[in-house]
Amino acid sequence: MKRIICFHLYNDFSGSPIVLRMVLEGLLRKGFKVDLVTSKGGVLDELVGMDGLTKHSYFYRFSNNPAITMARYAAVQIYTFFLAFRWIFNRDVVFYINTLLPVGPALAGRIMGKRVVYHYHENAFIKGVFYKTLSWMMQRLAHEIMCVSEYQASSLADRSKVRVIPNALPKAFVEKLKPDTERAFRQKNILMLASLKAYKGTKEFIELSARMPEYRFTLVLNDSQEKIDDYISANSLQKTIGENLTVYPRQNDVTPFYNKASLLLNLSDKNRVIETFGMTVLEAMSAALPVIVPTEGGVAEMVDDGVNGYKIDVSEMDKIEKRIREMLSYIDIYRKMSHNAITRAQLYDSDNMTEKIANTIRLFYGH
Repeated sequence: MKRIICFHLYNDFSGSPIVLRMVLEGLLRKGFKVDLVTSKGGVLDELVGMDGLTKHSYFYRFSNNPAITMARYAAVQIYTFFLAFRWIFNRDVVFYINTLLPVGPALAGRIMGKRVVYHYHENAFIKGVFYKTLSWMMQRLAHEIMCVSEYQASSLADRSKVRVIPNALPKAFVEKLKPDTERAFRQKNILMLASLKAYKGTKEFIELSARMPEYRFTLVLNDSQEKIDDYISANSLQKTIGENLTVYPRQNDVTPFYNKASLLLNLSDKNRVIETFGMTVLEAMSAALPVIVPTEGGVAEMVDDGVNGYKIDVSEMDKIEKRIREMLSYIDIYRKMSHNAITRAQLYDSDNMTEKIANTIRLFYGH
């Protein structure tokens, strides 16, 4: 029986578990049996009840205290290391490690002689010693590493066991999008979805809204309203936020924001973070929205400059402002970019992504 033992540390509503849910749904439809080991309370809980899936849950959450977070992380690695041995006598199983973090079960898998496949989402080499150590371990424990972009794969020493499989969007998400180029152009609404981390460009987005009061700006932050209020207060941003800017806390469904937007910005600072992929960029292009993204990383691979958007460094605020005004002032330019955006997005197909992952896993049955 083709069985996958999948380990994912933190089951929330962020990008990597959303992609994992989509992958596992596809694998289950292809006849695989899946044992999913992850925490309670996130998007992966929606898989419970599907034929062929068995979920093994534990309690886990982050803490504002780094020492507590590391202690919890270590405890989960010890727990999942020993839990992994329940499959010691199952011959045809593959250990599927989602993200760098579940190192405990990856180690157990190698000790038992199981085939270990990593789905690598992060950029370990800009995250400090901890993630660099996890990346070093991944490259020694994995039989195969699935990367989400060429940029990400380029950082790994041994390319012989690396496959580049870009992310895709769930069909259910795409079906909620209502691409309408003419309407989007009229709305004159600039959208950004980000976290509160300083390198994500929140302050720069607010500055742009102050520079361009004739346009609407919508900022969706992946955090609670309380933390957003604290951030605004701590950075003295109250006076900068004008009537043309609306800030929203974490949302369960972001498709309405894309349906009301004209274009999307990703203002991550490449000097502090280089993104391996751009899920919000793919979401926006699937809604036929042109995008502005950083000049480096996996997110930059998704954009042809001047075709479906622009690649501009966040430090070049004047240039970003100029391109926004240009796109939202000339309908012919906007129509062309809108068409190119949705055409490019269609290359990131969920069925194609799942089939490539399934083929990677099938390589190891019978070993």
